[in-house]
Amino acid sequence: MDDLYLMTVFVAVGDGLSFAGAARALDLSATAVTRAIQTLESRRGVALLVRHTRRVTLSEAGRRYLEDAREILRLVADAEAGASDANVVPRGTLRVTAPVVFGRLFIVPGIAEYLRRYPEMTVSATFVDRTVNLIDEGFDIAIRIGQLPDSGMKAIKVGEVGRTACASPEYLSRHGVPQHPTDLHKHRTLAIDVSSQQMVWKFGVRQSAMSVKLKPSCGFTGSDAAIAAAELGLGIVHLPTYQVREKMASGALMSVLTAFAGDTVPIHLLHRESRFGSSKLRNFIDLLTARLRAERLAS
Repeated sequence: MDDLYLMTVFVAVGDGLSFAGAARALDLSATAVTRAIQTLESRRGVALLVRHTRRVTLSEAGRRYLEDAREILRLVADAEAGASDANVVPRGTLRVTAPVVFGRLFIVPGIAEYLRRYPEMTVSATFVDRTVNLIDEGFDIAIRIGQLPDSGMKAIKVGEVGRTACASPEYLSRHGVPQHPTDLHKHRTLAIDVSSQQMVWKFGVRQSAMSVKLKPSCGFTGSDAAIAAAELGLGIVHLPTYQVREKMASGALMSVLTAFAGDTVPIHLLHRESRFGSSKLRNFIDLLTARLRAERLAS
């Protein structure tokens, strides 16, 4: 008997812990299911199932094998789908999520290029400054900035980003330029959370981390509003460098405390697709990865 067939039967039995249920699900006879499991156990040289009078359970080896078999069958299915999909014009919808400003600056241009290449595709983009659950909320791709927790998602590192403290020239001329992170206690500081009563800004001091707890002078919903407030001279803002890069280049904002810049944090593209997955998603991942890696996000 074919190994993939035996795995398929075993997964059906293991998922329902029932020979009869597996037979119904696979449209096989009970005898065929029993024979397949016996053949599999004989080839592996270990009991995968524990038979009781009225029920069946997984042995320790069976639990491990069930997880591996599921993954093998999923990869085979993905490979077959990818092969049949190779010469098909991408059609359908992709759902993408990213932080608000990052999405506006970098994901929208990527979407525009993707749709020019594949005009029969549609893309639904949601930009929010919170962690989105891809599975629960039905997204195909997410951008994450920062260290990643362990998860079942595929992650592709596409860059790094640092943070910059900056203010308008007019504010700095009136209030002076801070020379050390602790000087921020004497300044007006701006928060990107309207409900924030206290915030912590992190800096690097001779390769050692330093955190400064601050009470914001003003809070805003989102970084766009905080940047606008900083331009108007309301105070100092501390944001990912890519968010204020254009403002600093134009002279609207000036960076401060550059000698105390902290470490960069990684940017990842998260997705659920295997390397054999659908062309519509593979093409978008490849395009977006190339574009983001070409950006100088940490500078």
